[in-house]
Amino acid sequence: MPTRGELLEMYHRMLLIRRMEERLGEVVKSGELPGPVHLYIGQEAVAVGVCAHLTDQDWIASTHRGHGHFLAKGGDPRAMIAEIFGRDTGICHGKGGSMHVADFGRGILGANGIVGGGVGLALGAALAAQLDGRRRVSVVFFGDGGANQGVVAEAINLASIWKLPLLLVCENNGFSEFSPTATVTAGEIAARAQPFGVPGLAIDGNDVQQVWRVAGTAVERARNGEGPTLIEARTYRWRGHVETEASFLSGKYREEDEIERWRSRDPLQRLHASLLADGVGQTDLEAIAARVDAIVERSFTLAAADPLPAGTSAFAHMLG
Repeated sequence: MPTRGELLEMYHRMLLIRRMEERLGEVVKSGELPGPVHLYIGQEAVAVGVCAHLTDQDWIASTHRGHGHFLAKGGDPRAMIAEIFGRDTGICHGKGGSMHVADFGRGILGANGIVGGGVGLALGAALAAQLDGRRRVSVVFFGDGGANQGVVAEAINLASIWKLPLLLVCENNGFSEFSPTATVTAGEIAARAQPFGVPGLAIDGNDVQQVWRVAGTAVERARNGEGPTLIEARTYRWRGHVETEASFLSGKYREEDEIERWRSRDPLQRLHASLLADGVGQTDLEAIAARVDAIVERSFTLAAADPLPAGTSAFAHMLG
């Protein structure tokens, strides 16, 4: 079981993701943000529960809904917001935007606008980790839609044969963009690991302590040279596929009562209640909330005042 200190740190990171994403939703509506965002609200327990076991030397690869993964792995909130605003102070100097936040220094290979695009990157990082012999681990987050990409089966197969230190985390949030998962995905995603001789587990992705326990076992297996694990974390995104979707959708693809049912399973509130039951004081949790609010306010205030990249930098930072 995680210690109280570990649980408080996970609460801090989950709350930071929630507040940052809520604020991004607000600036999209106000017209302040140049471009769309795909918010992670409701799924915070998955990224945080997994990344709690990782260091800066471990790798993660992400999805178009990657802000949560970036922050859970320890990415700089201020640099992330500056990047989303297209500022030169952004983590990628304003050239990546919302769907491409990355920080190699913290092992964050980056978010990815291509569905399933992070899987091959994480597989390569897992091979590199095995070759360098430093017991590093590579994790890839992908959605239920991404699970249908052929590269997922290829990665599980190769990782199984070579016993690569790879953790595949499918965030099954119920929808592939605007299509309910059941209409486009057959069977259980976790079961797809079985033919390859790889552990495949379906878990409650809204319970950060369960995510932490299962991910901890998988990460330890990987570090010990025992090969990959596939985790299907069943969760739900509270917001739309993209924050601007109301401007182009002609109708609804889900009902409000479904959203409310999942809101009642809020991963943040579940951890909040667990901490109080374990004897943590409400004032301690309020202090964490105050620190988070200060980080959010500073990140957005500074990003709004930061400069855009100079035109002369258009071809800087390019490879080849």
